Amino acid sequence: MSHRTESAALSSVLTAEDWIAIRRHLHRYPELSGEEYETTAYIKQTLEKIGVRIVDYGLQTGLIAEIGSGGGPIAALRADIDALPIQEETNLPYASEIPGKTHACGHDFHTAVLIGAAQMLKLREKELPGTVRLLFQPAEERAKGAKQLIEAGVLQGVGAIIGQHNKPDLPVGTIGIEAGPIMAASDGFTVTVKGVATHAAVPEAGVDPIVTAAQIVTALQTITGRSISAQERAVVSVTQIHSGNTWNVIPDTAVLQGTVRSFNEVVHERIKERFAEIAGGVAAAFGAEASVRWSGGPPPVVNDPKLTQLAEESAFSLGLNVASGVTSPASEDFSFYQQKVPGVFLFVGTSGSQEWHHPAFELDEAALPDASALLAELAIRALGTLNTPE
Repeated sequence: MSHRTESAALSSVLTAEDWIAIRRHLHRYPELSGEEYETTAYIKQTLEKIGVRIVDYGLQTGLIAEIGSGGGPIAALRADIDALPIQEETNLPYASEIPGKTHACGHDFHTAVLIGAAQMLKLREKELPGTVRLLFQPAEERAKGAKQLIEAGVLQGVGAIIGQHNKPDLPVGTIGIEAGPIMAASDGFTVTVKGVATHAAVPEAGVDPIVTAAQIVTALQTITGRSISAQERAVVSVTQIHSGNTWNVIPDTAVLQGTVRSFNEVVHERIKERFAEIAGGVAAAFGAEASVRWSGGPPPVVNDPKLTQLAEESAFSLGLNVASGVTSPASEDFSFYQQKVPGVFLFVGTSGSQEWHHPAFELDEAALPDASALLAELAIRALGTLNTPE
């Protein structure tokens, strides 16, 4: 079924059943970061059908829309729209039809939730004490989309920003809300170990980068155990090792790649400092050399206390359960928005059996209506506080 045909089947006032149909359509046709052209067109068509105003920020992919008079304070609601390069293994009737691509992180759910919130807000548009700006953001999985939107000027005039992410290990009807850091800072690393190649039968004639790299992998695990306080949360993970191309030659180079995560920027910098010292020191002890290259990722997601309290009040007003202390060592580029304006990021319980990025990832769509209602309610309350002088 084409995008146009499916969209035309929706009524001009969308129901919860329509929101689920939207989510399933997006799930069936996933697009990777920076490639979300059809997804963007489908979102635009759907929003226009319910009368939501589209605002042109010159984006290649992704979409900005507004509800309200266009005046007064502005609260922003954000959803990410990109998929992952993973082959789906769910056997769902609406499983991805695009080989090697799937919404294994639930961004299709997030998009449908925001569309549902848009419908609720549109029905109450005349009551809004300001403007709600909707950010359908591309390229979250590559940590580029938030920066693209910020550079385009979407935060101009915004006084508060609200985001949400599904949480498979929370039950439907439960919202994870926590002030302060809730998701980790992330950096990727590449360690290049330079040795001296030799015949595998005479290792003494060279410097083995594989043995050196193996020792570096082991030594790096002491960072979190011995260089960082036990009261801090941090992860150092080596996820790739590449070296050599035949069985009887010790190569001259080995390459390690992976990621570090922490919830505190000071701790994050300390990890990187110790990382360089350990990699260089171990390599030197084996007569090799090691260089470290970092690919900077998002800072921690840190929730504003006042918006967090508003989120709790909103959840309770809707009869939802609130779980505090829910955090994740995963990263999210929502944090870039929070560096510019106060923001709160919520975890929506979806009773999933698999974690994010698993080929068989799935969630309970029963969580969708409540999540939409929560975003709409919180946006209205946020506008109310932005209207009220300190």
